[in-house]
Amino acid sequence: MEEGCSSNWPATPCAATTTADKSNCTVGSTNNSPSEQVGHGDSLIYSLPYLPEDIWRHIHSLMPMSAAARAACLSHSFLNSWRFHPNLSLNFKTLCPRTSRGNFKCKIDSILRNHLGTAKLLKLNVADEDSTYPYIDRWLEVAVTPGIEELTLTLHKKYIFACSLLSDGVRDSIRCLQLTFCAFHPMAELGPLRSLTKLHLCGVHITGDELESLLLNSLVLEQLRLNVCNKISFLKIPCVLQHLSCLSVMACHRMQVIVCEAPNLSSISLSGGIKFSLGETLTMKVLSMIRPNVVCYARAQLPSIMPNLESMVLSSDSEAVNIPMLPTKFLCLKHLTIQIARGTFSPSYDYFFLVFQEDMRHESIVEDSSAHLRQLPELSHECLKSVEIIGFNSAKSLVELTCCIVKAAASLERLVLDTLRGGDRCCGESNGKICWPVSNAVLKESARAAIAVRRYIEDKVAPTTTLTLVGLAHAVIPLPLDDPYAAGRWKMS
Repeated sequence: MEEGCSSNWPATPCAATTTADKSNCTVGSTNNSPSEQVGHGDSLIYSLPYLPEDIWRHIHSLMPMSAAARAACLSHSFLNSWRFHPNLSLNFKTLCPRTSRGNFKCKIDSILRNHLGTAKLLKLNVADEDSTYPYIDRWLEVAVTPGIEELTLTLHKKYIFACSLLSDGVRDSIRCLQLTFCAFHPMAELGPLRSLTKLHLCGVHITGDELESLLLNSLVLEQLRLNVCNKISFLKIPCVLQHLSCLSVMACHRMQVIVCEAPNLSSISLSGGIKFSLGETLTMKVLSMIRPNVVCYARAQLPSIMPNLESMVLSSDSEAVNIPMLPTKFLCLKHLTIQIARGTFSPSYDYFFLVFQEDMRHESIVEDSSAHLRQLPELSHECLKSVEIIGFNSAKSLVELTCCIVKAAASLERLVLDTLRGGDRCCGESNGKICWPVSNAVLKESARAAIAVRRYIEDKVAPTTTLTLVGLAHAVIPLPLDDPYAAGRWKMS
């Protein structure tokens, strides 16, 4: 530890002993009796029942790191097991909640030096803090040793994660590797990662060839998640990844093509206009996609190539293309979420084109008292159980679409209509909640949407379906007490 660094953590035996001596608390009595209080003058000594050291160590290992460190300050027994505590989470919140950042690197240094080769899970987050950059190499050399199973590192944009850290013993034990804000340049000579099942890279400088080399050495990989990895334009996932079931590629802005030959992929999340080729599509069950005209794309392309989808989340930041009625559909779909970004739909966009074709203006159905709703041919979506429309409004074609979904989905259990477009609602904990301002136009449209739901949709919803209307309470017209909404038929968020 650096000279001048001080820490309240039990970094050294003498520091912890001093604290323990002041506590009048002992653990590990040779007495087998239950816990008891013994008075000695003004102080109390708590004597706990005798347990073998390995049991105390196991109990200690189940504690969160902060609680385990405090216990080590109060007990010689826990001080010994602290050195073997398997889970370390080192970040500003856990180490410096009320102190300056100056002690941060000192505390990391002290804790890691006292856990030589004992950590099974290490979460190290230096949050691109410049003062920590010179010490990262030393910390990882101490902490990343054979036996480690999960390694989650948020480092420094200039830092290069050394392949030499992944020694043969480490490659045998590590099951989860998450890297954020660093460079990583693995090559074929790295050797096999025999236990790696999860690989998450965020803001990592790595090329497509380097990632392919890493994948070829990760034959039991089950999850691959890439976020903001902007050095990759072409991603190839080899067929040897027999266990890969989940793939997520988000905000990788230079990514153009993904070729996935993994035979058992069942879940995929993509953002941007990435062209992707899947070796086996019948296994696909879950799809999440963010891209322009995603609704049009999903309706036109996906039923034929992913016919067994059970869950689909579609998010669009630009939707202006209507498509004709197609004979193909998602026969196995159970959960559908359509997220409509504010202001991205053209005034003439016809939501009804998701299932039908007819030209239509984007007009509010509330303002047309003689509105006639179009009907679909007899269609059935027997597997569909959950539908959520984020950005629901009073557009006539969107109301028509919702009515058609309700009618066609005989097994529908949950229908959520979000009139505030998701991002306009309050978020955060109760003591730190943030509420973003909502424009008058959004409030008025939210009220019109609520009227449209009550007038055209509510009576078509089966009693077995929970209808949830998400909006502002004061933006919805009052309902009489005998109304189904007031009686609990609807849930208001």
